[in-house]
Amino acid sequence: MTSPLPLRHRAEQLAATLPPLLVAAERVAATVAQGVHGRRRVGTGETFWQYRHYDLGDQPQSIDWRQSAKSDMVFVREMEWEAAQSVWIWRDTSPSMSWTSDRNHQTKRQRADLLSLALTALLMRGGEHVALLGSGLRPSASRATLTKIATLMEGRPGKAPPQEGAKEIGAQQARPSDNLPPAQPLPRSAQLVFIGDFLAPLDEINKALRYYGESGQRGALLQVLDPAEESLPYDGRVRFDGLEHEPSWLVSRVEAVRGDYAKRLQAQREGLRDISRALGWTFDFHHTDQAPQAALLRLYTHLSQAVPC
Repeated sequence: MTSPLPLRHRAEQLAATLPPLLVAAERVAATVAQGVHGRRRVGTGETFWQYRHYDLGDQPQSIDWRQSAKSDMVFVREMEWEAAQSVWIWRDTSPSMSWTSDRNHQTKRQRADLLSLALTALLMRGGEHVALLGSGLRPSASRATLTKIATLMEGRPGKAPPQEGAKEIGAQQARPSDNLPPAQPLPRSAQLVFIGDFLAPLDEINKALRYYGESGQRGALLQVLDPAEESLPYDGRVRFDGLEHEPSWLVSRVEAVRGDYAKRLQAQREGLRDISRALGWTFDFHHTDQAPQAALLRLYTHLSQAVPC
């Protein structure tokens, strides 16, 4: 008879089966979870939350007679509000997201995946039902669903990074199925989180978002950029290669176009902010050289504030 494996060995074997992305996301989520409160609200649902004293205006059918019989007080059984437990997350998987200006840093795609999965883990800790938009998975708060989402994210690699020396300043012609969220019927009470570089034309972005905004869903938009896309730190003669079938662009003096580039990027960001504001959504941006915890906390806070009480 063989002896059972030591606990440490079994633990290491179990950890080896987890997607590396999930391990990293759980670590980020655990850091943020220490400073946030749950999003549970009182309302109609099937999950018990707490007892409280009966008050004037409460419906008689809400009285828990079994609990009330234990004392001289009348108690009401409160349930968790489950309408907001459906949170749908989408992140950009277009080829431009696989680019980074520094090979020692994460690509935009890697950071978007990390933030998406960390937010999923954080929400599930509070009992929220989460799904990855377009994955075919139903919203769930189970650990098994979290692992499935992590596996899906790691199992769909993007385009290989550009060759050494090539530069990229954002995509404008990616396929809508990749760089914009798909149109998918969702419950009116669902909340949405969209993460990407959002460098597509503003009219296309507006059309994709209005599909959900006009259906009543509330959401948060997070733009993820490489720091070089913000500052365009190159000098002299540079060839910029498109990652999504755009023609190459040879610039003789990058410093001469840096000002106009900054204005165009700012106009894109202001356009994203205006689109979000018109829909009652929130907008934020994040750079891949920044700590992911700060962006995750802001996303979680935005969702909490968007929950109607």
